[in-house]
Amino acid sequence: FPQPDRARLHRILQKAAGMVDGANGHDEPAEPVISRVRLYSDGAARGNPGLAGAGAVLVEPSGQVVDRIGKFLGKQTNNYAEYMGLLLGLRRARELSVREVEVFADSELMLRQLGGRYQVKSTSLRPLYEEALTLLNDFERVKLVHVPREMNRAADEMSNRAIDERL
Repeated sequence: FPQPDRARLHRILQKAAGMVDGANGHDEPAEPVISRVRLYSDGAARGNPGLAGAGAVLVEPSGQVVDRIGKFLGKQTNNYAEYMGLLLGLRRARELSVREVEVFADSELMLRQLGGRYQVKSTSLRPLYEEALTLLNDFERVKLVHVPREMNRAADEMSNRAIDERL
């Protein structure tokens, strides 16, 4: 994926917050808020539990990368890291006033739990699961898609970078 355009991301965030004014004090035409994104999310743990990181990449339908996010999680399980990657991406999508989100993840467990096919028995995952459901319900349209690890490289890269660089 290409690198995100930070200036454009800043304008989108300002527009979403209603903070764009022209030099003359009047609202200036701004780029529309992104209405739909593909969210690639992943988590990594070196050991289970072990040093962990979460990553997310938001991409416009045109293929333009909107943002890349990574977060170092300390010592956590892989499933915890998977949920955190999703939460990072969903929170950013909400900040951008996205209305429709397609989630791509390689964690079958997480996607099946979110889809209601599996129960969440882990006490450490339960709050993450509940927050994810709350965030997903904020969007007008949601699609959850399981992808092979090879198709989720950008998010995997962010989750591993978060560990390496302690993001």
